[in-house]
Amino acid sequence: MPTFAAVDIGSNSVRLKIARLQAGRLHPLHEDREVTRLGEGVFRSGFLTPESMAETIKVLRRFHRSAQQIGIDSVRAVATSALRDARNSQAFQEWVRSATGWRVEIISGMEEARLIHLGLVSIARVDRATTLMIDLGGGSCELTVTRDGHIRDAVSLPLGAVRLTDEFLRHDPSRKGELKRLGGFVAREVNRIANRIGAARVKNVIATSGTAAALATAAAHLRRRKTRNRHLVTRVEMARLTKRLARLPVAERREIQGIGPRRAEIIVAGATVYRELLERLHLTGFRYSPLGLRDGILAQMAADYDRSTRSGRQIESERWESILNAVDHYHVERKHALDVRESAMLLFARLRSLHRLPPEYREWLSAAAMLYEVGDYVNRNGHHRHTHYIISNSEILGYTPQQRRLIAAIARYLGKSRPTVEDGPIKLIDPADRVPVQKAILLLRLARALNLGRSRAVRQVRIGMRSAEVMLTLIPRRNLGVDLELWAIEKERDYFLEVFGRELSTAVS
Repeated sequence: MPTFAAVDIGSNSVRLKIARLQAGRLHPLHEDREVTRLGEGVFRSGFLTPESMAETIKVLRRFHRSAQQIGIDSVRAVATSALRDARNSQAFQEWVRSATGWRVEIISGMEEARLIHLGLVSIARVDRATTLMIDLGGGSCELTVTRDGHIRDAVSLPLGAVRLTDEFLRHDPSRKGELKRLGGFVAREVNRIANRIGAARVKNVIATSGTAAALATAAAHLRRRKTRNRHLVTRVEMARLTKRLARLPVAERREIQGIGPRRAEIIVAGATVYRELLERLHLTGFRYSPLGLRDGILAQMAADYDRSTRSGRQIESERWESILNAVDHYHVERKHALDVRESAMLLFARLRSLHRLPPEYREWLSAAAMLYEVGDYVNRNGHHRHTHYIISNSEILGYTPQQRRLIAAIARYLGKSRPTVEDGPIKLIDPADRVPVQKAILLLRLARALNLGRSRAVRQVRIGMRSAEVMLTLIPRRNLGVDLELWAIEKERDYFLEVFGRELSTAVS
């Protein structure tokens, strides 16, 4: 029964959630959160302040003590918008590591949206109809369109409540000119994606994070009549609440039920974003959910431990759909990519006793087989280098940056060049992965060679292994020759001997 800890280092608050995986389900054990306002000042100066860093480190030390007392098996700490923007983010990461031993992972806005979606769909029941998920944090706002449990579109906007407050609202209460400029900026950002969201024909809206919780509680408290769903806020209610909040000084905003002392300082900016989203996207309202990023982190950790879990199946589906979308986007011939992948999976299974790669490398090899030709989209000249860049930097959902770098390195060396320890793509991956990656590269080179003619000439491959030799026997389809495939495989003989220490022989049956 492994126990996991998820740490969400946001621009406004820091959150901890600890859960135990039991019988395929996560059972919460402990939660903690505190507003540290880490992003305060970042969005104007570009730097985390010493005061905000020190306050956040203090809270993280408390989280660390809780994790030690409970006895966790692993922890994942992720940071979002503030650290994405801060020029001194590395100094903060090193401070966290010194204080707690934790490595902080800075995730992109798209990965943040994916994890929030994962947290919702793997724990809560989400309607099969098209749903828009809104997560408004301190530095950014993630919008995710989901249908049938799958992400259909996602976008990250620079509309965090801390960011907007720092930039536009300098007086208490805010002046009309400030509110007008704030509304104009938010409207501009929302209008940029209005057509994309509108085309999805959203039926339901789910909002997460502290700002949504505060607005839902405040709206319910100010509502004259009682309703069954206290977490539901209509568009009309949101417009009225925003107008009321903007008129009040911060001291009076603190008195409204649901809005805490620190949230009162940024609630006007947050309310303005929700008002503009509901109005400009023609949405009837939103429903608040207490689930969020930390739940997605835990679901990802559970899936990495046991793929049979609900979140594991969700992640596999997300990854495969995202890869197919990338194949189509970069005009890769899907049939050929699937053929190369099938050959790679066959080689991985039949040569397992030889390569002894960790099980997860099957997935990295599969993804590399599907994507190794994406570099052609940029230019045939240097297309292997372009492939590495695209895979490393594209938002292929479900993979961490390190996993994308592994996939990119496997897909990079399918031409004349072979990897060396001095190559940039190899230097980018962890030292422990460098030998396994070379083995995966060779498997993919052989899979590509078996499909070089793009005619499915090879109907079947028989693989025989002896102490000093591996024999590949190619069985061709009727009336098709395999001379090109044999030539390509024989070119890999020296590399095969170098990597596996065995001779590679070929034959035709």
